[in-house]
Amino acid sequence: MAQRAVWLISREPGTPFCGTVRFSRRYPTVEKRAKVFNGASYVPIPEDGPFLKALLFELRLLDDDEDFIESRDSCSHINKTSVYGLLIGGGELWPVVAFLKNNMIYACVPLVEQTLSPHPPLISISGISQGFELLFGVQDFLSLSQKNDTELNTKLNQLPDLLLQACPFGTLLDANLQNSLDSINFASVTHSQKQPAWKVGTYKGKPQVSISITEKVKSMQYDKQDIADTWQVVGTVTCKCDLEGIMPNVTISLSLPTNGSPLQDILVHPCVTSLDSAILTSSSIDAMDDSAFSGPYKFPLTPPLESFNLCYYTSQVPVPPILGFYQMKEEEIQVKITVNLKLHESVKNNFEFCEAHIPFYNRGPITHVEYKVSFGQLEVFREKSSLVWIIGQKFPKSMEINLSGTVTFGAKSHEKQSFDEICIGGTAYLKLHFRILDYTLTGCYADQHSVQVFASGKPKISTHRKLISSDYYIWNSKAPAPVTYGSLLLVRCHN
Repeated sequence: MAQRAVWLISREPGTPFCGTVRFSRRYPTVEKRAKVFNGASYVPIPEDGPFLKALLFELRLLDDDEDFIESRDSCSHINKTSVYGLLIGGGELWPVVAFLKNNMIYACVPLVEQTLSPHPPLISISGISQGFELLFGVQDFLSLSQKNDTELNTKLNQLPDLLLQACPFGTLLDANLQNSLDSINFASVTHSQKQPAWKVGTYKGKPQVSISITEKVKSMQYDKQDIADTWQVVGTVTCKCDLEGIMPNVTISLSLPTNGSPLQDILVHPCVTSLDSAILTSSSIDAMDDSAFSGPYKFPLTPPLESFNLCYYTSQVPVPPILGFYQMKEEEIQVKITVNLKLHESVKNNFEFCEAHIPFYNRGPITHVEYKVSFGQLEVFREKSSLVWIIGQKFPKSMEINLSGTVTFGAKSHEKQSFDEICIGGTAYLKLHFRILDYTLTGCYADQHSVQVFASGKPKISTHRKLISSDYYIWNSKAPAPVTYGSLLLVRCHN
């Protein structure tokens, strides 16, 4: 449900045009949708002049409009719905919702999400009822406490700001415009700055800025001389800026410690107003060297009202946080497994959780498990044919843990038989799941003292960061053949 355009027209009998457009608003994003939905029957929204003439003609409000016109005045065209079709530029603009009240014509063109030829039933077009609701809301707002033309002009001047909040991008959120008026500080309307179309309203309340850095580490480890292990960090910086004013300016800086890994492939939100060229040119395609830009990374911006992702980045850290070795040897209805995990000494040893999942697809149910674990506890999920090694919140002082055991399987059910060779030989794997709060693998952090805010009031600034595992696989080192990329896709589909 959306509106393509809205008009307010004052009727002025005796003037050359018999009326004046007092307010109009078009929604280009909705117009693009109309062009797609309506196809060959699409008629574009005209300029105010042709629309005014066509609408007054259809409503019989022109001074010289006394002749009988078959297409408009015959008994078969009696209008009972206030929904009209206007002949403009050789086509028919339909549906146009319009009605006259106190010498003011309220009109809009709802979006119809289908072809217009033939005309679909009005009851099937939800935008029409929304259009009436919007026009009635505007009528109530203009008539409320209106005593003279000065007050009317004042309210007409407020409409652009009110519709930004009540009907952003043509979609009605609140037909009571007085509610929008109460929530907007109209002292800013006379400000030299003009409210941008993408910012629907302004914030009123306690100023605060929240910055959250989330890094996801991916890793593929094989423990093979002929296959190189790979790992990469992908980071996201999410912000929420609750600041008063139309266009508050904020500068957020990201910093790295002395031994931190430089950020690369940085993509920024459109609200960022300028950026150092060194930030944009840092790419993971280039070989790492001493000249790589290591910050600070400064982002001047004019933030939107909602939470937004300030930037994305990648980084090539020297080592993965957890090094792993996994070996699975198959013996008829049994498999022998050996797992060794080692936390790198530079990583914060304080997890929110840490688990290792070992799946056994394409086999019968797990009937028996004999194991020895140096740390944590092992849980058996027979219905899912998998083992879960719950490591907990810390590694031991040695930073190294081990698991070994034998898993016995029952007969395989033909109903659950799979044709995908998953978790057998080269496609057998262990997957790590972990999360570390108040930590990033690159060392990237947002110093709250370096955040600059150019707005009224002193905001409360809060920063958070965390490291999360994502696609963190340790493959079977006993596999006779290397794991292929196609095998990886199969694993992810079944996981």
